[in-house]
Amino acid sequence: MAEKKAFILRVNPDMLKEIETWAAEEFRSTNGQVEYLLQQALLARKKSNKKKKEDQ
Repeated sequence: MAEKKAFILRVNPDMLKEIETWAAEEFRSTNGQVEYLLQQALLARKKSNKKKKEDQ
């Protein structure tokens, strides 16, 4: 696995609380949950782009 790069992310407190709660429900750290959500969004974007290209 590639080395991870740290960066600052600013989110509103209500959103952070929701992510923390969701992470705990899925037995992940908050950081792990954010990584998971970003990965899912990237995969969905790739699938969507692939489908758009196939439809053209």
